[in-house]
Amino acid sequence: MSQPIRLGLFYAALFVGTGASSPYIPVWFAARGLSGAEIGLILSAPMLARAVTAPAIAMWADSFSLRRTPLILMGLAVALAYGLLAAPFGFAWWFGVWFLANTILSTMIPLTDVIVFRRAGRDGFNYGWPRGIGSVAFIIANVTVGALLARYSPELVLVWITAAAMLAAGAARGLLPPDPVREGGAASRLSERLAGLGELLRDRNFMLAVVSVGLIQSAHAFYYSFSTLSWKQQGMPESWTGLLWGLAVAVEVGFMWFMEPWRRRIGPRNLLVIGGAAALVRWTALAFAPPLWLLLPIQALHTFTYAATFLASLQLVEKLSTPANASAAQTINSALSGGLLMGAATIGSGWLFDMAGAKGYLAMAAMSALGLVGALRLYGVRRLDP
Repeated sequence: MSQPIRLGLFYAALFVGTGASSPYIPVWFAARGLSGAEIGLILSAPMLARAVTAPAIAMWADSFSLRRTPLILMGLAVALAYGLLAAPFGFAWWFGVWFLANTILSTMIPLTDVIVFRRAGRDGFNYGWPRGIGSVAFIIANVTVGALLARYSPELVLVWITAAAMLAAGAARGLLPPDPVREGGAASRLSERLAGLGELLRDRNFMLAVVSVGLIQSAHAFYYSFSTLSWKQQGMPESWTGLLWGLAVAVEVGFMWFMEPWRRRIGPRNLLVIGGAAALVRWTALAFAPPLWLLLPIQALHTFTYAATFLASLQLVEKLSTPANASAAQTINSALSGGLLMGAATIGSGWLFDMAGAKGYLAMAAMSALGLVGALRLYGVRRLDP
């Protein structure tokens, strides 16, 4: 089996779980009587803490000789936490267990990105191919679980994501290459890892890039957490929700697989500006509850709001970091995009949904505008010039 396929199958093992949890775990919590504000608190807490937890986990991961070893252990820990989520101990229990599971799982993805992005550069394949395979698995989970929820209990969501976490743990051992964290295979010292982290946090250009990306990516918060419930309020069945989410990720896959020459030609700064502009349009449109026929092209904008922004961030982070702090750089990027900023947006989304329904998307449009301003400022960073 070729290396891109093996890496793509590992992404699939990760995303077949997140493809169910991202749109449908709010349904599972809602079935237990939680309000939108309570769901927002549960979903946002690990995101808010990620600015601290993600770099800490990255430094722990870099203490191993091989990059895949911590991913095996993390997959097992996530599966255990999901199993504990089933206990009917109420809000505080669900809050704590979800915090543990989501904190670990969310850090597995940027740690995987480090392996795959470096392999793509070294072995000469398009990073988008393995990542796109993972996105296909995300679509399958979106559509399948959405269809099943139209007939069965929300308990199905928890069973699905627990099994997926076990699959990811096994796939980390069987599919990921034995790439060393450091050349020669020796583990790095804690002082070296802390020094690399400090260099990144003091780099104004690096922080401008990751904050700009974080604002645009975090503007997805209302969509990720409350699009299912918002569309349900508008009378749309959950099966259609799965198809709409699937469409968004399908265009993302097409972008990653077939637009690589165009992406390389325009460069990461232009790509980020396009992503920010598309996000401003997308969230403004969704705030006014458009009909189904208009939702289809709006969902297609996901190829820019997420995929273009994400790929731009990988390139920007790689250009503004060094091999010694690559793991920390990608996890800081993830910690802002899916962490601190995403957490703040998610907790705000819970209150916005309770008070204003779909109009909460307008706050996401404002975040996108701020991210777009930051993206435009990157044109003055010489280190990013071709």
